[in-house]
Amino acid sequence: MTAAAEPVRPVRLLLADDEHLIRGALAALLALEDDLLVVAEAASGPEALAMARAHEPDVAVLDLQMPGADGVRVATSLRAELPGCRVLIVTGHGRPGHLKRALEAGVRGFVPKTVSAQRLAEIIRTVHAGNRYVDPELAADAISSGDSPLTAREAEVLELAADGAPVVEIAERAALSQGTVRNYLSSAVSKLGVENRHAAVRLARERGWV
Repeated sequence: MTAAAEPVRPVRLLLADDEHLIRGALAALLALEDDLLVVAEAASGPEALAMARAHEPDVAVLDLQMPGADGVRVATSLRAELPGCRVLIVTGHGRPGHLKRALEAGVRGFVPKTVSAQRLAEIIRTVHAGNRYVDPELAADAISSGDSPLTAREAEVLELAADGAPVVEIAERAALSQGTVRNYLSSAVSKLGVENRHAAVRLARERGWV
């Protein structure tokens, strides 16, 4: 007698998006795929990390912009804590700088939210197999846009300043002295050629550098 073939283990997915309707619809559509299994959902960056630790998914499908921590920051943490978990970012704001940050964080896939559920399922399989997929238009934009002039620390401090936080608060959150924070902000403003830190934040966000 020929031994029965063992059933193929489905790809275990974590879906993270703060828009409940989109996340729910995506979960329902991916559930129609026999080889994909949604094991956890999350509505924020910290929740995505907690769900990943609890369920150890094969692939985490993350929205780029989420409360608490964006998809790139979550990907950075997952790379350190769960290196076997592949990360795919889906975004409605695919600016060139975002793609570059994502690739530096070890993200294996980067696609716009306009992608169909069927195509997304194919990309999830591609990423799970250890390959990389980047939307061609986003890749072309990233190549033509040039690199960010900001250092990692300047970008971090600028991002912390985005909500209008005072220097003392930024210093505490970044574990830096107030003088160092002022220096980073001044350097960022100078490099971006704008008049103040608020304009620097606006420009850096438009370019996807923070």
